[in-house]
Amino acid sequence: MEPPAGVTQLLLQWSQGDEAALKQLMPLVYDELRHMARSYLRHKPHQQTLQPTLLVHEAYLRLIDQPQVSLAHRAQFFGLASSLMRSILVDHARRQGAAKRPGGAYQLSLGQADRVSAKAEVDLVALDDALQELATSRPQHSRIVELRFFGGLSIPETAEALGISHATVEREWSLARAWLRRELSR
Repeated sequence: MEPPAGVTQLLLQWSQGDEAALKQLMPLVYDELRHMARSYLRHKPHQQTLQPTLLVHEAYLRLIDQPQVSLAHRAQFFGLASSLMRSILVDHARRQGAAKRPGGAYQLSLGQADRVSAKAEVDLVALDDALQELATSRPQHSRIVELRFFGGLSIPETAEALGISHATVEREWSLARAWLRRELSR
């Protein structure tokens, strides 16, 4: 695999409008994106039709449609990818839920990024709704959850992506989880 400096250089080129850089970047990060997608879908219900490859490819299509990106390092790239994957998963869950009302809620395991809910699985649409509500009053808390849970970023990577301290991420991650636990248990 290309060293991180190669990824960083391609991210900078893409941020400066070089669309060819994204095409060179994708093979370097594809395995990590597939790993993220697999971890989201690992504990999916048996009726779930979204596959990791499809999730990664849909995220790629949304990446190339981004009008302007400003990414300085790989943590920011994976933050953007996590945001796009979250959007794809929620859109998919909403479509499936609408087609299967009342029992069509898509359940997603929260085991991969510290438990947000006391339950082993949480309704993805409910989580997204709660994160949107959290973003209105505490946008950084919401972004931390998105990066940690949907992006699979570590505490240091999240701190780097947001340009804040490790201690701030730990503190706000803890507060966001507690808030989400309360909201999701209602």
